Amino acid sequence: MPRTARVKTDESIFHIMCKSISEVTLFKDDEDKKRYLLLIKKYKTLHNFKLYGYCLMDNHVHLMIDANGCDISKIMHGINFSYAMYFNRKYKREGHLFKDRFKSKIVYSDRYLRTLSLYVHNNPTDIIEYKDSPEKYAFSSLSIFLGKTTDSFNLVDYVFVMSLFGDNLKGARKNYYNLLFRCNEEKLEQEMEFEDEKTDYNSERNILVRNFKSDDILDFIALKMNMSKINFYTKYSRNFVNAKALAVVLMRSLCNFKSKDISNILGNITQARISRLSTIGIGLIGSEEKYGKIIDDFIKCYA
Repeated sequence: MPRTARVKTDESIFHIMCKSISEVTLFKDDEDKKRYLLLIKKYKTLHNFKLYGYCLMDNHVHLMIDANGCDISKIMHGINFSYAMYFNRKYKREGHLFKDRFKSKIVYSDRYLRTLSLYVHNNPTDIIEYKDSPEKYAFSSLSIFLGKTTDSFNLVDYVFVMSLFGDNLKGARKNYYNLLFRCNEEKLEQEMEFEDEKTDYNSERNILVRNFKSDDILDFIALKMNMSKINFYTKYSRNFVNAKALAVVLMRSLCNFKSKDISNILGNITQARISRLSTIGIGLIGSEEKYGKIIDDFIKCYA
């Protein structure tokens, strides 16, 4: 039986759920969960999407993702494929890890987004020790929403969702906490089933249009790195690896280019090399302060 086409737009907010196959636990220990969060961070840097909340349970994952102009399938394929490779290598196994494709449902209204956020953060109450204190569960973004912990992975854009619960953050957090314990999981599921507003969802979000030019990216990086643009086309030179790596990340993020496209632009280097440069670039953005906002800085210059 053929698969039905996934309903998606690049401007949507999605409720994503991923499950492992029935005989395998998706996360066997805390390190596995941390690895999955690190992979979300990696692909968030690469694809510049927004994460509005998450909860990682032992055999499934809930994510609230604002695609922000990117293809949600590209985002989730990168995260889940990379995690499956890590998992199979660690536990010396082969074959599929995730059950079918990830499930996705488009958020069509503020009401639905509010209910979804409460539903996702309510998941840990299924665990006895967190039944009355889901905010203590380490692998949910609830404690970040409530201001009880910092976002150590720098993942969650919680302010946008919290703005739907009150005019100021302190009041919104109080309202959120009260609603969370007033609604059980069954009631929240019923609320989400009432969603029938299949119309355009107009919120205050600004969607990133990914139609930037590769030449502008190369000019921008060359200026920032104090080098000649021609050096991007120099092969086998270690002096320009970082510049190439940053350019690759920006082209993948802001031009929606595939590895083949970037390979042609930079002079027919291999797609494997493009992948390696991408990893280097993401590492630079995540670890060196001077590159931390390079994508935002480019957007400000050329948007």
